[in-house]
Amino acid sequence: MSRYIHRALETVLPGVSRQYPVLLLTGPRQTGKTTLLRHIREPGRNYVSLDSLPVRGLAREDPALFLQKYSPPVIIDEIQYAPELLPSIKMACDSTDAKGLFWLTGSQQFRLMRGVTESLAGRAAIVTLNGLSGREINGRTSSGGPFLPVPPGFWTPGAILEEPTLFERVFRGSYPALAADLSMDAGLYYDSYVRTYLERDLRELSQVGDLETFFTFLRVAAARTGTVLNLSDMARDCAVSVPTIKRWISILVAGSLVYLLRPWHSNRSSRLIKSPKLYFLDTGLCSRLAGYSTPETLAAGPLRGGIFETWCVSEILKSWWYALREPPVYYYRDRDGTEIDLVFEADGTLYPVEIKLGAGPKKDWIRSFRALKNLNLPVGPGAALCLARDSLPLDRETTAVPAGWI
Repeated sequence: MSRYIHRALETVLPGVSRQYPVLLLTGPRQTGKTTLLRHIREPGRNYVSLDSLPVRGLAREDPALFLQKYSPPVIIDEIQYAPELLPSIKMACDSTDAKGLFWLTGSQQFRLMRGVTESLAGRAAIVTLNGLSGREINGRTSSGGPFLPVPPGFWTPGAILEEPTLFERVFRGSYPALAADLSMDAGLYYDSYVRTYLERDLRELSQVGDLETFFTFLRVAAARTGTVLNLSDMARDCAVSVPTIKRWISILVAGSLVYLLRPWHSNRSSRLIKSPKLYFLDTGLCSRLAGYSTPETLAAGPLRGGIFETWCVSEILKSWWYALREPPVYYYRDRDGTEIDLVFEADGTLYPVEIKLGAGPKKDWIRSFRALKNLNLPVGPGAALCLARDSLPLDRETTAVPAGWI
């Protein structure tokens, strides 16, 4: 029996809607966009889905008549199927000072974003909904804000994730259908998701001719989550050109399936690595693409550390995105090999974070933090995210924090 899981954006979106005539909620398929908007809609707001072919035909052929029949305030689901509606929506917005007229959802972000930027510039608030955060799964949507290692209170005590529980969570991923119905087979879900996504979205958007080669690319990318992006190596492994890999990566980024974490750099230092790190935003999809069939095989596999790091980064990003803020986060690596998993830069101060798949915090984990002192910038408190059962100071400035508390 599935259940509704409350989302952090529930308390945020009504306020956004009061500021703009159009609210566009976008993101990957099956992250709960429609469910969220229908859950928070006020009485009197209509709902229509362009998944219906007759409705879609009306929207494309006679947008004015469509908006007469489905007049605002209205939710229009899957707006990417009828971009012909956008000019009429613009006209409706320009004819009144009213806010919150149109709530739109969409998944095919290339075409959708192009149409929105051309037709609804200045009229639409664009919000991305990814998968569930750990806070949402645990019913803690009101606790904590964007993650930043500034005590006191930068974390809120939450779930204790020991290895078996952790890898069950990581393997199952963040899609609402799997979290709401624990009897659903995760492997079957992700296999179906990949096929549907390829057939309905990616093939159309990117004109992928050879689906098998593209699927090989997805598996190659999944095996590299948490690593510095190397286009040449990926091109060699997929037997395609570097420009093709670059284009395919951009599709995954635009579809909110992967995130490119930029390296921190400053004109003060020319010895820093300049390539981004690649992270999948859903560890269930990543694990399945990487070839893992159970949480146990994932926990024993060579990618266990990289996928745990991916899970932590995804949770941190969601804590910012679901507060409608862009995370000021980077990674640090210099040419001497010194590496810090995450570095936040806020108000001119650097805050380092290390991610370790271990339950016994060690001071050695944070030795690389010393490298920041050579950058002539203020360095604030740091954190080591791990599987400890409670928070523990590692030195005067750094705290070991259970990853489940993010």
